[in-house]
Amino acid sequence: MTLRADRVSWRRGGALVVDGVTIQPVPGSTVALLGPNGSGKSSLLRLLQGVARPDAGTVTLDGADIAAMRRRDIARAVATVTQHAETDADLIVRDVVRLGRTPHRSVFGGDTAEDERAIERALAHVGLAEKARHRWHTLSGGERQRAHIARALAQEPRELLLDEPTNHLDIRHQLELLALVAELPVTAVIALHDLNLAAMFCDFVLVLRSGRVVAGGTRPKC
Repeated sequence: MTLRADRVSWRRGGALVVDGVTIQPVPGSTVALLGPNGSGKSSLLRLLQGVARPDAGTVTLDGADIAAMRRRDIARAVATVTQHAETDADLIVRDVVRLGRTPHRSVFGGDTAEDERAIERALAHVGLAEKARHRWHTLSGGERQRAHIARALAQEPRELLLDEPTNHLDIRHQLELLALVAELPVTAVIALHDLNLAAMFCDFVLVLRSGRVVAGGTRPKC
């Protein structure tokens, strides 16, 4: 089983922003959500994340309705990378990644050996181990996005949701970032604008317009 949505619809501010969408990612696959601004990509990710509840249909995680689950339990399985995750705090990269361990800690608990191992693995996955003690504000745009992916990976999720992660990156960093995501040992759902990038790195493409699925397909195997 995995994270899935079954005929979900959601009204926001009186407008129907998601209209009867079903998405059933194959475990370990990378799924692209394509469509223009306002097509429902980000809204669908919010439903999958469990931060919004559908007006109709269900979102399930391992067969359980996500609406009935605790936020901590969801966060242990599902991680999210937003478009512009910034901070004004003077943090080092390791401390940004450390935030991903929050769902696994008790209220008064400090870092454990497993927390440290998870942080190390996450930094290594994104190629930032050597910059673990660099200040956040010294990183390039591409490095910041990789740091936020590392933060998400430190949660040790099975599902990774990314909302326009390539926005404002140059083409080299876009390619590097999507290649990284496609190789991660997770099921990934990525909101994108670029069909060419989706075709290069994603196993399945779902095209949205006005909140509805208007097309979908599997990437041909070479």
